[in-house]
Amino acid sequence: MEDYKKKLGGLADKLKQERPKTPIQEVMPVKAEPVPNEPEVQFNNRIPKGLLKRLETFGLEYDESLKDINIQALELYLSHKAKPEQTTKNAE
Repeated sequence: MEDYKKKLGGLADKLKQERPKTPIQEVMPVKAEPVPNEPEVQFNNRIPKGLLKRLETFGLEYDESLKDINIQALELYLSHKAKPEQTTKNAE
């Protein structure tokens, strides 16, 4: 029993003498939002539930919002499918 009390007493003294080690935090820059150069409008549609789950998972993994993913996807789609004159006419 004495041996146990010595170990406990030694531990308490050791904890009092040593400063607790604080973990060093890594500073990550905040992702800057691009300044919108045109007014935004609301866009609402229905998609399959599984696709939404995949989008949310992708967004969490790559630190992107659903809005940013949608904008990028629509821009990419239009750049491949639309004729060049169609994309500039409708933008005005």
